[in-house]
Amino acid sequence: MAITSANQLELLQTAEAVAREKMIDPDLVIQAMEDSLARAAKSRYGAEMDIRVSIDRKTGRARFTRVRTVVEDDAVENYQAQLTVAQAKQYKTAPQIGDEIVDEVPPVDLGRIAAQSAKQVILQKVREAERDRQFDEFKDRKGTIINGVVKREEYGNIIVDIGRGEAILRRNEKIGRESYRPNDRIRAYVKDVRRETRGPQVFLSRTDPQFMAELFKMEVPEIYDGIIEIKAVARDPGSRAKIAVISNDNSIDPVGACVGMRGSRVQAVVGELQGEKIDIIPWNADAATFLVNALQPAEVAKVVIDEEAGKIEVVVPDEQLSLAIGRRGQNVRLASQLTGLDIDILTEAEESSRRQAEFAERTKLFVDALDLDEFFAQLLVAEGFTNLEEVAYVDLDELLSIEGVDDGTASELQARARDYIEAQNAKAIAAAKELGVEDSLFDFDGLTPQMIEALAKDDVKTLEDFATCADWELAGGWTTVNGARVKDEGILEKFGMSLEDAQKLIMTARIQLGWVDPSELEAEDATEEDDEEETEE
Repeated sequence: MAITSANQLELLQTAEAVAREKMIDPDLVIQAMEDSLARAAKSRYGAEMDIRVSIDRKTGRARFTRVRTVVEDDAVENYQAQLTVAQAKQYKTAPQIGDEIVDEVPPVDLGRIAAQSAKQVILQKVREAERDRQFDEFKDRKGTIINGVVKREEYGNIIVDIGRGEAILRRNEKIGRESYRPNDRIRAYVKDVRRETRGPQVFLSRTDPQFMAELFKMEVPEIYDGIIEIKAVARDPGSRAKIAVISNDNSIDPVGACVGMRGSRVQAVVGELQGEKIDIIPWNADAATFLVNALQPAEVAKVVIDEEAGKIEVVVPDEQLSLAIGRRGQNVRLASQLTGLDIDILTEAEESSRRQAEFAERTKLFVDALDLDEFFAQLLVAEGFTNLEEVAYVDLDELLSIEGVDDGTASELQARARDYIEAQNAKAIAAAKELGVEDSLFDFDGLTPQMIEALAKDDVKTLEDFATCADWELAGGWTTVNGARVKDEGILEKFGMSLEDAQKLIMTARIQLGWVDPSELEAEDATEEDDEEETEE
């Protein structure tokens, strides 16, 4: 039976039934019917015509109309859907450009092919509406825990029924070797929801650190209420985890609240995570204190932080080394993930040995360069001098403050240091010129002769070459490769070049070359300052 010849109320009943079955808005189904009827009518009256169909939401009556738009005289391109102002006057008293002339046309009695085509349009629209509904429903569930029922397993991946759709738990998102059978109940973290052509794809995880955080939120009312805050989480799924918490109420112990009476709260989380051992750690704004807490149960003797390199050195007693590192490096790895710092663990003996080596190296430098005896060189190192530049250009009073150093000795020390530095500079300049360095690089302020020689050895020989460098190429940096932090050595890193200094030098070179307009930089800086002030407010 053709759609238009059916009982008019049957259209509304059909729309209601489909909407109820697919759990979408009935109006979307009716709109799909209107579109399909309009498409069928165009095939009857002509594709050039603008045929529109509206179905009365109360009676189900389908009204077919032809719409023509009033355009300027020289803008008529489609005589079936457009008309001029003069032509429109026979339908309307004072037509304006953009007005629409609407005429009702006889309803179309659909043939078998047209009816089938209309049905396909309706089904397609309904499918699209269903996908949109599913995506809108699940996109807000991202970052939360969801319960479902296992439907089947495909190549190690678990397909989960989550009520109004399906989700996938990939094999690498499962804890250890856990396995599931059809109809098993499962709880997982919604890691991602993507809109794809075949419908929304919901990806689950049981290994994500936030899965554990959400479990604690469910088990600990103080976390749910915001009294206790989870600051960081690190996991070795199925084996061990660390979670850092802080209380916004001084009267509530964050660790005790998460553990619960006789460990009831933490044990509920451990049970869901297949027996994963959990260390609950008090978070601290001070990085060193936080790290000491994170390395528990090991004891820490000393912490040295290099914020610029994002690296931290921890000194532990010799007998605590294996405990600090943990089985297969697990304890230090989790502590590193928790703090976001690259951690080196040294024993007290190793640190002492290294400090002695540095002391000997600096002593030898002063002995060789300044022609001093070993005792006097050691005295300089003990007073905190680490290089020749400090000796050569420090305020004379700092040298005079050393016991046994008078005016004559201090002046002689500075003269020897400056002579040595000048000799080294001359040697570096000669080597750089031999390597082909151009005057533009020698004339650039901010680079020492030794720096220029190092640049030349790396094939940076002109100011243009220098201006094309990246800041990390000069100062060095850290990158993460396969989860491990890897050091990138900078060309000028051994000279103490920081990322900030490298950025300023490179930008200065680009300005000198005319590659960058300094006024534009000033405007950008002013905009950034305004943004920072707004953020602070």
